[in-house]
Amino acid sequence: MKRFLQNSFTACADGLVWFSRAFGRKAWIIFLFILGITVAVLKPTIAQAQTRFNDIQGTWAQPCIEQLTQRQILSGYPDGSFKPNAPVTRAEFAAMLGKAFPDTPAIRTGGKFADVSTNYWASAAIQKAYQTGFLAGYPGGVFNPTQNIPRVQALVSLASGLKYVPVNPTVDTLNGAFSDVAGIPEYSRSAIAAAIEKGLVVNYPEVRKLNSNQLASRADVAAFLCQATGTVGSIPAQYIAKVGTPPSDTAKAELRGVWLTNIDSNVLFSSQNVTNAIQRLKELNFNTVYPTVWNWGYTLYPSQVAEQVTGRAVRLVTPLDASLNPDLGVQGRDMLKEMVEQGHQNGIRVIPWFEFGFMAPADSELAKRHPDWLTQNSKGVKTKKEGTHDRVWLNPFKPEVQQFIQDLVVEIVNNYDVDGIQFDDHFGLPSDLGYDPFTIELYKKEHQGKSPSTNPQDAEWVRWRANKITDYLTKVFRAVKDRKPNVILSVSPNPQKDSYQFFLADWANWERRGLVEELIVQIYRDSFNTFISELEQPEVKAARSHIPVGIGILTGLRSKPISLSQIQKQVDAVRQRGFAGVSFFFYETLWNNASEPSDQRQAAFRLLFPMPAEPPDLLEALKSSKED
Repeated sequence: MKRFLQNSFTACADGLVWFSRAFGRKAWIIFLFILGITVAVLKPTIAQAQTRFNDIQGTWAQPCIEQLTQRQILSGYPDGSFKPNAPVTRAEFAAMLGKAFPDTPAIRTGGKFADVSTNYWASAAIQKAYQTGFLAGYPGGVFNPTQNIPRVQALVSLASGLKYVPVNPTVDTLNGAFSDVAGIPEYSRSAIAAAIEKGLVVNYPEVRKLNSNQLASRADVAAFLCQATGTVGSIPAQYIAKVGTPPSDTAKAELRGVWLTNIDSNVLFSSQNVTNAIQRLKELNFNTVYPTVWNWGYTLYPSQVAEQVTGRAVRLVTPLDASLNPDLGVQGRDMLKEMVEQGHQNGIRVIPWFEFGFMAPADSELAKRHPDWLTQNSKGVKTKKEGTHDRVWLNPFKPEVQQFIQDLVVEIVNNYDVDGIQFDDHFGLPSDLGYDPFTIELYKKEHQGKSPSTNPQDAEWVRWRANKITDYLTKVFRAVKDRKPNVILSVSPNPQKDSYQFFLADWANWERRGLVEELIVQIYRDSFNTFISELEQPEVKAARSHIPVGIGILTGLRSKPISLSQIQKQVDAVRQRGFAGVSFFFYETLWNNASEPSDQRQAAFRLLFPMPAEPPDLLEALKSSKED
């Protein structure tokens, strides 16, 4: 073979020399140009083909193996296979380490072993693995390059080479993660504990069994390397060992939701888009959708109530999409009806979301037709900026406004087989508002003629307005239950401090009064420490003692992509703490408008939700808590 390559190279070189002499310098330049284009075109095709193996399709480690192969850390066999269940020799493992961590500095010299000749194929890789601290030899100066490596040795190697040390007591970490701690060799325990803390340990199919002395398969090693190199979204979260990981055979209900909007997304604009979205969400084992039905001063479903008040029954396209027909997607269809019917056919709950609550655009027909419905700040200004947009706020204390919002809610409950109704912080009021004549007179009437404080953050003034909103929510809650008791009231606010301080939305009080049957706290934080801090707030813990609580996680905005690693890390944190589940904002950024390719994002969510799960039985949980 070597002589054949030499002869081929010589013949090719001779041919190039003849070509240059026969056709001259210009022809030579043209040839090189064409050759360069050919290589550029063919190279990606060849590289892509090398990542597709014929024996890993649908396996738990497929995304990981493919990503490591693309990075040339792993390779397959000439027959197109990867052999995921085959063992890995120490020499092969050394070669993989060298490719995965090429820049690791040496911490010692040496690395020559009696059983590894200088011309052995992995000689250089073995020497480097030794010098960088990943691997060591055996007594007698041997390396045993053809010996298959056990799982425990592979993990100890990674922890040692990456200089990981445990932070927490080793015994506690091991006992909290594994059911087979007794089989873990004493020498390895500290390193394994450190590996757990760093998320390196992957146990398939039983996450609580390390099987330390079992030989590491090629899939096992791939999984360890994916975790060690930060190859995000490639390993199913349920196989990554953690302290307190529940047994893998424990069936658990979990909220897996997503908000569907008509801003920066066309998912609601056609029947086909709705069908495609529901089918894709079903395939990825989501179980709840929250389609917006009220924003920008109009409804996204045909509404007689809205038509009487605003002059328009339905609109799907926002004024932001000036290039689109305002009537796009409304002729001959009812988006909410389609969403409910298709959602239920696919086992997905549908909970309409009143996204704007009491808020409306300043130039909306709602604001123009009913200026007396609007509130204002202490200076008499009714408009308020939300980003770059001018907004106004309906006065939540006026009977006409209260009746309008309640009528919209009841209209949906009466006409659609929805699973719930959802409000968020906009079912409140910015704390600097409420200085309109109606509200001031109402306050005076209840305070012996005393006017409210000019300080919008005055504690008593804040509490009075917040309590009024709570009283109104009570009316809406009763109106829903009077018609359909099984329709739940869902709330998706910001953390309590922000909701109460900035929007007078006292959801902790709402929950204590039994007005909330599903709570999804929106924790849209990039800082992981801040994210964790919000999960552990006392009002969140209190709510969890009464009803299941989910967490809203940001998957991205049009101008702010969120990485898979951040999403996965936050989901893991929510699961570790036993929350009811998660909901993502928003549909379009699950796999589009993202920094990673769409197929990679979808693969990551498939790994987050590998099996179907029922949403938590919120009504039963609420009933149980009341009985307690």
